[in-house]
Amino acid sequence: MSLPQIIQGGMGVAVSDWRLARAVSMKGQLGVVSGTALDLVITRRLQDGDLGGHVKRALDHFPIPEMAKRIWDRYFVAGGKSPDEPYKSKPLPSAEPSQSLLELITVANFVEVFLAKQGHDGPVGINLLEKIQVPTLPSLYGAMLAGVDYVLMGAGIPRHIPGALDKLAKLEPASLPVDVANAEPGENWATHFDPRGFVAAGIQQLKRPMFLAIVSSASLAIMLSRKASGKVDGFVIEGWTAGGHNAPPRGKMELNEIGEPIYGERDVADLAQFRELGLPFWLAGSYGTREGLRKAQDQGAAGIQVGTAFAFCDDSGIDPHLKYEVLRKSQAQQVHTYTDPLASPTGFPFKVVGLENTLSQAKVYENRERICDLGYLRELYKMENGKLGYRCPSEPIDDFVRKGGDVAECSGRKCICNGLMATVGMAQVRKDGTKELPIMTAGDEVHSVAQFVPEGKTSYSAADVIEYLLGALVPDRR
Repeated sequence: MSLPQIIQGGMGVAVSDWRLARAVSMKGQLGVVSGTALDLVITRRLQDGDLGGHVKRALDHFPIPEMAKRIWDRYFVAGGKSPDEPYKSKPLPSAEPSQSLLELITVANFVEVFLAKQGHDGPVGINLLEKIQVPTLPSLYGAMLAGVDYVLMGAGIPRHIPGALDKLAKLEPASLPVDVANAEPGENWATHFDPRGFVAAGIQQLKRPMFLAIVSSASLAIMLSRKASGKVDGFVIEGWTAGGHNAPPRGKMELNEIGEPIYGERDVADLAQFRELGLPFWLAGSYGTREGLRKAQDQGAAGIQVGTAFAFCDDSGIDPHLKYEVLRKSQAQQVHTYTDPLASPTGFPFKVVGLENTLSQAKVYENRERICDLGYLRELYKMENGKLGYRCPSEPIDDFVRKGGDVAECSGRKCICNGLMATVGMAQVRKDGTKELPIMTAGDEVHSVAQFVPEGKTSYSAADVIEYLLGALVPDRR
């Protein structure tokens, strides 16, 4: 497989949806779907009436029809639910998931990758977060059933993913360790998944996708290349100017005058060490320009990963009204990001776009009633009875403290899960009729996304971005 020059970032929840990934792959680059919370995404798409019939089309190709039918029957609402009606809930992520949740996760990931791969022969990848550990195995397997070509993973140390891919490709049971607070020294916890319960007759083996680890330092890349459970096929080197979760600064956390983490020379990846590894790598974080692509390749990179430019194109999953507002502010040089050290329950710094009527505003955040009803960023902890419990510093403070959490961890924590669902137009409706408000993430380059809008138009496509980026290497077709 030839290596892409451009990897489209796997952003947010359903920002990098199948439409965006497909549009990028059709241009010969690596389109990537976000694998985060796809089980939730599919249930809400079905409750919205499956506009265009795309989910149904993919479900009809799932290799175990009765499994697909159970999900359709449970969640599909003909014509879509009323806009004022809340979405039906689904089981929360769990280290010991029910059969119905395993089916939902597997099928949802199959659907997203299947749709992204339709109508072309370009590569398609899926992006997952190491920090969201419990749904990982069925997510990988569902994507592999649809023939995913790449798996990209960051927000942690994905040391055990390559070996899991090897086992799942051979339809063998796989396990992944999970982090558990309060665990005793030497006490290990893990999730397990047996693909043999999800195999149609005649399937004996699946394609093992390429694995790209998303890292911020050469030391982590060296460790993964030597000690990962299987083959690491390459790296995406992500700097702190990229959107979403950022790696924390190395050393003691210090904040600037507006409360953002301060990054320095220690946080700049040593590309010479990456070149010595002999594995392909891509650079991410403010490289989404023609000059950035040329600079990256001059330094030995195969290319670049681009997120923000694709996030606000016509093909992405962000609500069109939010995209329009960001483009308008970009044209006026009035949009910016803030690297919030507190917003994410994970403890990782999280880039937030400053936009009115979103959770980026302190008053909006403070007026939201705390609730944790999606649970993707919950922390696992060992309870006094020895069993696993779940807690989130964004949940009601009394609940978090009752579960042994430190009240100080709750300060500034936002509900990323509900906010990101609102960003893509699937906001939950609360009992009092209010809707969850969005929280938008993007890289520092959000201020310049208006440059991609062709003259005479008010928006731009994924193809516009690719043709612009490749203009330094191939004749400009614009």
